[in-house]
Amino acid sequence: MQRNRIILIVLSAAFIIILYQLPKVVVNNEQESVLPDSAMVSPADPHEGPTATVQTSINRMRKGFSKTSSGEKNAIFADSLADLYAAAGRFDSAAWFAESAAAFFGTEGSWMKAGNSYYQAFTFAMDPVKQNELAEKARDFFGRVLQRNPSNLEAKTNMAMTYLASSNPMQGITLLREVLAQDPRNEGALFNLGMLSIQSGQYDRAIERLNELVAVNPAHVQAQLLLGVAYMNKGDKKSARLQFEKVKELDKDPAVQATADSYLKDLR
Repeated sequence: MQRNRIILIVLSAAFIIILYQLPKVVVNNEQESVLPDSAMVSPADPHEGPTATVQTSINRMRKGFSKTSSGEKNAIFADSLADLYAAAGRFDSAAWFAESAAAFFGTEGSWMKAGNSYYQAFTFAMDPVKQNELAEKARDFFGRVLQRNPSNLEAKTNMAMTYLASSNPMQGITLLREVLAQDPRNEGALFNLGMLSIQSGQYDRAIERLNELVAVNPAHVQAQLLLGVAYMNKGDKKSARLQFEKVKELDKDPAVQATADSYLKDLR
């Protein structure tokens, strides 16, 4: 597979980073095995600096926030700053402020927001040490969510993906399988298992997972595009071509159109 060309994921910059950083995980029906991945790609940060409006809002909110205060007003400022820093593409800062807000609120929603913020920061981190630190933070908050609400499958799915880039990737596979056991139509688990199967070269398994997903949600553009990649790498050019043409019908975004066109060109 032409790995450094899976730009499909101009649809989701975080996804392409995860795909390239993950170890090769072989996902089978009966068993799984993990193989080391020697090729690591470091995509450039796709985010530009914050707009003037966002930066002005950040500056204003920072004046109202105090690191030494733990009151409700301060937590509200922290929660707003988390959103603003996320909008600015400063995910480490967004996670720090989300954690600060969660420390006061202590609710499932605030823990989920902090976990997702650290998860987002993790997906964009290039340094392995930093990745590990952010992944541990994300798992801590997702763990709190699951302790209070075991049925929160988004938390379990995102926690699984942090394990896949760790020294214990099989824990991630186990969690994803648990999600599908609870909800066989879960889009996040199906998508991630399909992605991992492609990343490990198991194209038939990937096609199976991704077809299950697009049956649940035909408008899932990422899944439709990834399904085309799986068919292409399997050598089924006809099916791949149909998939990329379907993607062009589903999403008229110029970046998506260009990505689909680039694959169609390779199929000629």
